[in-house]
Amino acid sequence: MVSDFDKEVAERIGAISADKELCETAAAFVRASTLPKYSYNFAWQGRPIIQYPQDMIAMQELIWQIKPDLIIETGIAHGGSLIFSASMLALLDMCEAIESGETLNPKASKRKVLGVDIDIRSHNRVAIEAHPMASRIEMIQGSSISPETIEQVRSVASRYSRVLVCLDSNHTHDHVRAELEAYAPLTSIGSYCVVFDTVVEDLPSSMFPDRPWGPGNNPKTAVWDYLGSHPEFLIDKSIHNKLLITVAPDGYLKRIA
Repeated sequence: MVSDFDKEVAERIGAISADKELCETAAAFVRASTLPKYSYNFAWQGRPIIQYPQDMIAMQELIWQIKPDLIIETGIAHGGSLIFSASMLALLDMCEAIESGETLNPKASKRKVLGVDIDIRSHNRVAIEAHPMASRIEMIQGSSISPETIEQVRSVASRYSRVLVCLDSNHTHDHVRAELEAYAPLTSIGSYCVVFDTVVEDLPSSMFPDRPWGPGNNPKTAVWDYLGSHPEFLIDKSIHNKLLITVAPDGYLKRIA
């Protein structure tokens, strides 16, 4: 049931998306904050997460809404995002235990975060495995688009019914397009495949002089290409319209069929 407050929120989001001056101001902040590495300033439970706070809030809302059994993430870096997702799953377990009156046993939880990275640096692996959320995390080292890695991920995903996918590794068009083909189908109906750093398309090419991606070759172009032949997904524009400041415009993909 939709409450009056929820209706007011939807109306405000609609008004925000039509506010040209506000949208341009938000876009200007994203452009201005990219080179100073603003997103590198934040951590989750002690581990660098390298995300904008707005996207962190959006992910919290999605995880609470979907209540996934498995979250698949490509791109691990310092592990902050894995820790974030694991802690959200822990909160789901805690709330369900309270509601049912059962005793919470974290080690018995079936909820899992699966992280994939081509190079899990040893110091990051040690820190992740030493974290209190480690029991909820599994990591695979290998290219996210190699057949061997894809098979491993699919094998794990086959044991779960509600799956949320996050893609945040190599940001070239071809790589993200291949990740979408491999992992988007694992997304449960009603859940999301979130593609980060689609904002690259909207930033000046001069910001990426030492990177293989840039305008015309990035996660957003991959999303647009993928959606052209995959009507089972749509862009949930209400999310980026609400956030305004986000690295994932057009990147919150909801599976509807």
